[in-house]
Amino acid sequence: MGKIVISENVTIDGVVQDPTGDDGFAHGGWFNEISDEDRQGWAEVETGEALRAEALLLGRRTYDYLVARWPARTGVWADRLNSMPKYVVSSTLVDPAWAHTTVLAGDVVNEVTKLKERLDGEIVVNGSGQLAHTLIEHDLVDELRLMVYPYALGSGKRLFPVTEDRRAMRLVETRTVGRGLAYVSYEPMPSASQPC
Repeated sequence: MGKIVISENVTIDGVVQDPTGDDGFAHGGWFNEISDEDRQGWAEVETGEALRAEALLLGRRTYDYLVARWPARTGVWADRLNSMPKYVVSSTLVDPAWAHTTVLAGDVVNEVTKLKERLDGEIVVNGSGQLAHTLIEHDLVDELRLMVYPYALGSGKRLFPVTEDRRAMRLVETRTVGRGLAYVSYEPMPSASQPC
């Protein structure tokens, strides 16, 4: 059975929107403001995660962003991303350009459930905010890995969708990355009514 891991860059107030500033969000670009030491630490964490992962699961916008950058790159991290199985949720993508990519065109919940049953190991979701919301809402997430950036934006799209239900999490790991980033990992608890 596969394990769905949402791995996100997030501000201290929970915003995941436009970390690189490419989408024109007024508060975007916060990823670009970290120090070289922080960026190196982040890259080491991301490389290790990719090496351990069985596959990537991506939404269409994140897939388009990554496929425009990674296929031409080399190195340990790039080689792993380019060679690993990738699954992209899309109703419009027909002929994916990135090697080893499979399109999941049906019902998202159904397709991801079948993917979890078919694969062993970690299925990592990077970016893909809309997909992350769907997976969280339908209790398909087994672990949340958050790289927390020291910025409070005050507005922007957040990792968690608006909900009436409380969601309890169990802390798995926390550590400092570089000098200014915090890495935090949580596992969702079986019932939202259980205490943290």
